[in-house]
Amino acid sequence: MFGKVLVANRGEIAVRVMKTLRRLGIASVAVHSDVDAGSLHVRTADESVLIGAAPVAESYLRIDRIVEAALSTGAQAVHPGYGLLSENPEFARACAAAGLVFIGPSPESMEMMSSKIRARQTVAAAGVPVVPGRTEPVRPGPKAFATAESIGYPVAAKAASGGGGKGFRVANGPGELAAAVEGAAGEGERFFGDATVYLERYLEDPRHVEVQIIADMHGNAVHLFERDCSVQRRHQKLVEEAPCPLLTGAQRARLGEIAVRAARAANYFSLGTVEGLLVGDDFYFLEMNTRIQVEHPVTELVTGLDLVEEQIRIAAGEPLGFAQSAVRITGHAIECRINAESAAKGFRPGPGRIERFAAPTGDGVRVDTGVAAGDDVHPYYDPLIAKVIAWGEDRVAATSAMRKALDETAVAGIPTLLPFHRALLASEEWERAGTCRELVADRAWLKSTDAWADRRE
Repeated sequence: MFGKVLVANRGEIAVRVMKTLRRLGIASVAVHSDVDAGSLHVRTADESVLIGAAPVAESYLRIDRIVEAALSTGAQAVHPGYGLLSENPEFARACAAAGLVFIGPSPESMEMMSSKIRARQTVAAAGVPVVPGRTEPVRPGPKAFATAESIGYPVAAKAASGGGGKGFRVANGPGELAAAVEGAAGEGERFFGDATVYLERYLEDPRHVEVQIIADMHGNAVHLFERDCSVQRRHQKLVEEAPCPLLTGAQRARLGEIAVRAARAANYFSLGTVEGLLVGDDFYFLEMNTRIQVEHPVTELVTGLDLVEEQIRIAAGEPLGFAQSAVRITGHAIECRINAESAAKGFRPGPGRIERFAAPTGDGVRVDTGVAAGDDVHPYYDPLIAKVIAWGEDRVAATSAMRKALDETAVAGIPTLLPFHRALLASEEWERAGTCRELVADRAWLKSTDAWADRRE
C-alpha cells in the first residue's frame, strides 16, 4: 500500500479522496492554483504545492508541474479525481515515466474509450448494443445527408471526443443537419481539440442509466449495479439516484452483464462507468467514463463500499476482495448537485463569497463539499460547490430524507440550485419517476422555483 498520494484535483472530489486516504493512514498532497491557496482541499491535505495561476491551463492541467509536485513531496501515487486530467492518457503515461502509480486504468484503455467512435466499435464487436447510427466521421455535405437519411431523423451529431453536453447537437430534419454537424465539430475542436463528428439516432426522452463497474489487474470484474441520471439540463446531470426506479431484477442483471462485457472488451482495470440510454427494455451503450464519477456516493450508500478505497487497492495491485454474488443493493439513495447557479435565471452562474453554509445532518444524510463559510467560489472552475446525498429504505423514504436535508441546507452570499432541487423533489413528475426533461426545460417553472428559496439564505 502507498505511504503518500498526491491528489491532482481540487474542490469536493479532492476533499473526498483525502478523507479516504486519511482513513487508510495514507498521507495526502494537494496541488493548488494561486487563488485556491486557502481552499478547503488545501486545508484538508497533509501538505500542498502551488502549481500555477488561476486558469486551469496554467495550473490544474499542467502535467509537468503536477508530476514535479508529486516527486518533490515523495508521493508514490497520483489520484486524478474526475474532470481535468482524469481521463488524459498522456498524464497517466507521464506518471508512469516518473515512477508514479496512476490511480486509474491503463493509458491504452483510456484511449480506447476516449473516442466515442472507437469505443462504439470496440464494444459493438463484443456484442454490446449501441445506439443505432454510423461510426464513420462526417462533414457537412451529401455524405452527411445520406447517412442521416439512412439512420432516420431526428439524429444527433456528436463530437467523437465530446462529453458533459459539449459537442452534442440535434437535427430534427435535413434543414438542421449542416448546422448541427458544424456546431458539434466546433465545440469538439474548442473543448477537446478534436473536430471529428459522427451521427447516431437521437432517442427522445430516454432514461439515462449508467452501470458502475470495477475490475482488478488479475482478471476479476464485477458490476456494482446502476444509477439513474435522467434529470439533466442540456445533457448535464443535476440529480442522480441508485438504483434505477423502473428496472426489474432481470433488466438489472442484464445491464450489469453488458457493462462487464464492455469493460472486458477494453481490457479495463480500476473503477469505470458504462453509460447508456434505456428505452423500454432496450439498453444502448453511449460511452465509458474511465474515472470515478461525480455521482459515485449513491452507489456507495446502497452497496456499502468505499469506491475510492477500491480504486487505491486496485492501483496497488491487490485483487478484488469480493465476488459478484457478494454485492447487494440495500435501500435507495439520491444525490442533488448544489451548483453556484440560479435556475430561475436560466442557470446563470453566480461566483462570489460564501457568507454562510449550513449543512444538513442526520442518519442517511451525507454532504460532499469543497467549500466552507468564508470561501470564494471562483469563476475559473466548475460551479459545483456541494453534493447532498440521502439514503432511505426505498425511493419514497429516500425522497423524504432528501427533502428534509435540502430544507436544512442553507447557503448565503451566492445563488445556488437549492430552490430548484426543493421544487423538483416536490413535483409530481419526480414522484412518478419521470425523466423531468420537460419540467427542467420549462422557463416558467424554473422561474417559479424561486418560491422554494430559504429566505434565511
